[in-house]
Amino acid sequence: MIPRYSRPVMTAIWAPENRYRIWFKIEALACEAMAKYDFIPKESAKNIRENGDKAMATFNAEDVAKIDAIEAKVRHDVIAFLTWLAENIGEDSRFVHMGMTSSDVLDTCLSVQLTQAADILLEDLDRVLEALKKRAFEHKYTLTIGRSHAIHAEPVTFGLKLAGYYAEFARNKARLLQARQEIATCAISGAVGTYAHIDPRIEIYVAEKLGLSAEPVSTQVIPRDRHAAFFATLGVIASSIERLAIEIRHLQRSEVREAEEYFHPDQKGSSAMPHKRNPVLTENLTGLARIVRSHVVPAMENVALWHERDISHSSVERMICPDGTITLDFALNRLASVIEKLVIYPERMQENIESLGGVVHSGEVLLALARAGLSREQSYRIVQRSAMETWTKLGKPEGKSFRENLESDPEITGRIDSSILDKAMDGSMHVQNLDHIYQNVFGETGPKPKN
Repeated sequence: MIPRYSRPVMTAIWAPENRYRIWFKIEALACEAMAKYDFIPKESAKNIRENGDKAMATFNAEDVAKIDAIEAKVRHDVIAFLTWLAENIGEDSRFVHMGMTSSDVLDTCLSVQLTQAADILLEDLDRVLEALKKRAFEHKYTLTIGRSHAIHAEPVTFGLKLAGYYAEFARNKARLLQARQEIATCAISGAVGTYAHIDPRIEIYVAEKLGLSAEPVSTQVIPRDRHAAFFATLGVIASSIERLAIEIRHLQRSEVREAEEYFHPDQKGSSAMPHKRNPVLTENLTGLARIVRSHVVPAMENVALWHERDISHSSVERMICPDGTITLDFALNRLASVIEKLVIYPERMQENIESLGGVVHSGEVLLALARAGLSREQSYRIVQRSAMETWTKLGKPEGKSFRENLESDPEITGRIDSSILDKAMDGSMHVQNLDHIYQNVFGETGPKPKN
């Protein structure tokens, strides 16, 4: 991934230095296990560990270049590494990789890297959740208009909007925890996965030391349905990021302006129009979400390998594993920052609620008329007639409010007390059950309304 959309903490996982250190750790642990069960001399396992640790302690870009040079000749990445390692270990290197195949190292290493990446992504999700909860509590009672089909519907609160996103990202965290568990597998089973040349106890030992579980049937490679599930989860998280980003982008539109990204004092919005304050961060998040989702299909297609193995998945994973996790890590942190700094305009929200002359209360007026004794069909006809009269004459000299049109309707005049309309058009009804929702989402009701 390009540096612009990368954080060092995640890119370090996919750096060659980390990969080779994991490869050595797998090989060293396998040797320790073989020594434990008397397959190789204990002294040899000790030497392999000590000499290898010394080499890895100073491992740097020059060593990576040496391995690359060997690979250029032998055309095999694991053999190139083992050749370099043997030069640093000496005679006991003959016991390294004994009974193992390349996939034992490659797939187990990938599992370690993906679990490392998942742990960072889980921390990222916690930051997003914390930001959403804080702002949801802050604006629990901030009335705003709810929209369906992008058209004014009925009032909600801005806190309730954020509570919905909090619940969604909480589900995403649960999904990622499950995906992490599924991907955290180890395969040390040898050629075609039969353990013909290596004892199964070696795999169990290595798995436990690495914090992984042993793959039940590895067929030489760890089955790629696990990886497909992992990347599908990343794709779902990316879609949730985009949904929230699009909401903010809409709210920042000039005609709406209910919320907007924080605009830094020295920030410039346009090279041609100095007045511009564009939602560039959330637009960027929409684009990054597309990148993460684009990795899901290749991961799915990697499931269908030939027989016990082929390497058609390898080139795909060399790209989607670093790029997918690095991009999502960056996006989650950018999203958290946007929410933390989001500028919210409650007064503008109230103006928008009232901008259609009160028709947003039509649903409750309909119910009020029905409760007062009118049929539902009659009530709907009266309310729609008054609402359309209000809607079509908004801003015109002859235009009246929804309330005025209702009160002048001959089917209501003298039959419906004004107190009924007062109650039906009181926005407080839209917050009366917030405690129930907040308890469901957060496990607590949060702040009480200010008097």
